[in-house]
Amino acid sequence: MLSEIAARLRRHGLILRGGFHPNKDEAGLDGCGTVLLVGNAGPAMWKAFAPHAGEGGDPLDRWTEHVVEPLAEAFGGKAVYPFDRPHQPFQRWAGRAEGLEPSPLGILIHPEYGLWHAYRAALLFAERLDLPPRPAPDMPCESCAEKPCLKTCPAGAVSEAAYDVAACAAHIVRRGADCLAIGCHARNACPVGAAYRYQPAETAFHMRAFARFLPRAATA
Repeated sequence: MLSEIAARLRRHGLILRGGFHPNKDEAGLDGCGTVLLVGNAGPAMWKAFAPHAGEGGDPLDRWTEHVVEPLAEAFGGKAVYPFDRPHQPFQRWAGRAEGLEPSPLGILIHPEYGLWHAYRAALLFAERLDLPPRPAPDMPCESCAEKPCLKTCPAGAVSEAAYDVAACAAHIVRRGADCLAIGCHARNACPVGAAYRYQPAETAFHMRAFARFLPRAATA
């Protein structure tokens, strides 16, 4: 079943990113025996989605639902998304499925994909499906001596202590056209997963989405 789901996702540039068995009566997962995470890394998803990127509203959210809902129905599961309200704890789920931890930017860092990946949906099944062993935890930041991500942010918003969202947003609102044009300097500086780095068109799409959030974040 997992291989069939993965094959269907690959047609749309998406990948099956592991899963976990929830604890009994876990909040938000009542009656759920297995959670499978759906995400992306590398250029495949963008190639599939790009023809829809110029559509109004939230085209990536809408495209994701269009792809994932029929798959969930076909396999007898339920789909949930990071953009659902109330928000589901996707980062915590990712830690349980893949053993990932946050980088100084707050983005989960993957030992292969680096910072160039995302989770787009989760499939919930009542059954307790057989899952492959979770990969051993691997935190690339711990072995990174240079830590260029901490030195390149023009707003000084990235540190080992935290990512200062308000400082980042305030800088971009006032004088951050360069960040909007080429993407986050700190993220681009990370040496892990460089082969999966977003292409310019994909970077521009995500930065435009971030820009819609900026005025509120700048005054937070």
